[in-house]
Amino acid sequence: MIQIEKLNKQFNGNYVLKNITTTFEVGKTNLIIGESGSGKTVLVKCMLRLHQIDSGDIIYENRRLRDLDDEDLIDLREQMGMVFQGSALFDSMTVEENIAFPLKMHTKKSKDEILELTERIIQRVNLLNSNKKFPSELSGGMQKRVAIARAVVSKPKYLFCDEPNSGLDPYTAMLIDNLIAEITQEYQITTIINTHDMNSVLEIGEKIIFLKGGQKNWQGTKHEIMNSSTQEVRDFLYSNKVFRELGKYVDTPKTE
Repeated sequence: MIQIEKLNKQFNGNYVLKNITTTFEVGKTNLIIGESGSGKTVLVKCMLRLHQIDSGDIIYENRRLRDLDDEDLIDLREQMGMVFQGSALFDSMTVEENIAFPLKMHTKKSKDEILELTERIIQRVNLLNSNKKFPSELSGGMQKRVAIARAVVSKPKYLFCDEPNSGLDPYTAMLIDNLIAEITQEYQITTIINTHDMNSVLEIGEKIIFLKGGQKNWQGTKHEIMNSSTQEVRDFLYSNKVFRELGKYVDTPKTE
């Protein structure tokens, strides 16, 4: 679990994140949503300590992020997996080599152990017969599967996904969502997903944090968000055609 306690972050005297308190839970897909400029990316960068926070705390299990020295920070980051928006695969490496990269860099496993783990995760994400292919030979959905496989091959405690469905068609995006959700539960990872994709909210939003103007405006599940009475949440959802098509915004009782 990751705890955020009264987190504040400013740039040039302007609050980008203000008094945010929440938790990201183990074995669940924790989604961060909100309009562009709401602070989603800054929050994730603070959690990775790419930005220093001004006040408050970010706590990984019992470790306060701001108290970690360089060695402890390296140790923590080795327990993290990252799925980047554009997959960020190495073009000159095969599927197998891309996935094996973190094992070679951050573990002392033998060549045979690395090969076994790599082959196992290739099967898990349904990339059979793709071991020797290069990223340029793969579809966008397959590239994303490679990115997910590389992120989880070391069985991290924490998985960060930045717009994992960017550029994918709706059907492929749904498959990627479900794959992330399945692996999160199977490996009991604390997964944090920064997304604009409202299909993802409906499909895998086990816990959703809605940011508005740098503040936590609402949190709940994919079921609760559909009936939220918080006006900012309703406005945000209603501006998205996925929710408009569902026809949920009629004069029916609303609950928090």
